[in-house]
Amino acid sequence: MLDVESATHLRGVVSRIARRLNASATSEGLTPTQASVLGLIAARGPLGLAQLAELEGLNPTMLSRVIGALTSAELIVRTPDPADLRAWQVAATPEGARMHQRIKNARAQVVSESAARLPAEQVEVLIAALPALDALAEQLARPAGPQPARSAGR
Repeated sequence: MLDVESATHLRGVVSRIARRLNASATSEGLTPTQASVLGLIAARGPLGLAQLAELEGLNPTMLSRVIGALTSAELIVRTPDPADLRAWQVAATPEGARMHQRIKNARAQVVSESAARLPAEQVEVLIAALPALDALAEQLARPAGPQPARSAGR
């Protein structure tokens, strides 16, 4: 288990990285939240609004504003959900998919260029840490619940 100091340090590092990567979305005229929502829609195909709100962790009012802005910019389209005609789903337009790809490429380039300035040993450590960081991201996305019992030997 991480101690408080290590957990706080990790959170701070991740936040600084996220802020710097989010800046690349603003060059496309999107807020970080709009870019994130567009990315989910472009990557996962048509999504229902409830599913999108859950995945993105947004309240319905904020999601409605983001969907409105992306629709107005013709980056996504809203269509009735074929499974429930009272509900809507959203999908990326071709321009939305292209913008998502530009943002994704810009972010990857920023990371790649920054990593190129690090010593090779640190890059290797970062690459080795990716599975653990993925697992942490998955755990953060899940609601906190009962923790599994630990054996007495740990």
